Amino acid sequence: MFEHIERLREELEKAAAQSQDELEKFRMRFISRKSVIGDLFGEFKNVPNEQKKEFGAALNNLKNLAETKFQELVNDLKSREQSSDAASIDMFLPPVKQTGTIHPLNKVKNRIIQIFERQGFNVEEGPEIEDDFHNFTALNFPENHPAREMQDTYFISKDPDVLLRTHTSNVQIRLLEKQQPPVRAIMPGRVYRNEAISARAHCFFHQVEGLYVDRNVSFKDLKQTLYHFARELFGKDTKIRLRPSFFPFTEPSAEIDISCFICKGKGCKICKHTGWVEIGGSGMVDPNVLESVNVDPKEYSGFAFGMGIERIAMLKYQIDDIRLFSENDLRFLQQFKGT
Repeated sequence: MFEHIERLREELEKAAAQSQDELEKFRMRFISRKSVIGDLFGEFKNVPNEQKKEFGAALNNLKNLAETKFQELVNDLKSREQSSDAASIDMFLPPVKQTGTIHPLNKVKNRIIQIFERQGFNVEEGPEIEDDFHNFTALNFPENHPAREMQDTYFISKDPDVLLRTHTSNVQIRLLEKQQPPVRAIMPGRVYRNEAISARAHCFFHQVEGLYVDRNVSFKDLKQTLYHFARELFGKDTKIRLRPSFFPFTEPSAEIDISCFICKGKGCKICKHTGWVEIGGSGMVDPNVLESVNVDPKEYSGFAFGMGIERIAMLKYQIDDIRLFSENDLRFLQQFKGT
């Protein structure tokens, strides 16, 4: 009996497991209920009484050795499997193909920012929740102007008026409050109008506005700035025209049209067969606006312009439904990879 225990002890010390199958064979031979050690416990009743104590101690030591050895083999096999998995990773495999893409509105916005930054314009941002002064009063909106009514504006509270900004012109006012001219900046951002949602209109959209205030700024400066922008964004052959219009915060004011880049001015459905496409509004900053932020209109002058980013993106990519920009349809968004 004692010789058998000694042989099993030597076998345990030499045991190894190179695979899960070999580990299982070890468990069945030494750990399971029907193991060789289990058989020895079954023979315990046949051991002479004077040897029972010594035999029991040797048998328990053999059992503990088997359990310890089994745990060592488990840990060793697990460690080698993990090392093998790590070694099998090819660090030079190409990356997983990108499934996402930059949103078309961000593509257009980033390109607009790039063009104006090259002309010396900084990028400024402001709050989307605004008060009446910065959204209307400082921009020369009369108290009875229709834009103050509920059908145009989302009001959060009354008395005092707190609202969702209807344009990014509020950033122009906040900029002039904290910085005296010269000021040259563009203001991209989201705006809100209480309008029925359709293929051509939405209750929220994105604008980019520009402001340049300094001594001796003229309408010619405005025209040249817009001309350079149009050529950079829509192509070298693009022409612009400025049509007289009205905005409370500029005087004189003008709508911005560009020659249709689809038909090259010949007439198509995009330009409604006129050869021209409207992209925004512009004008010289009204003296009342400058006075509202303590800028002397006798010393300084300036121009401002604004355009809808969705409007430009729809023209650039020939999209006929503004709702597509906010529906998160991957079939629509994936069309703009690499554009």
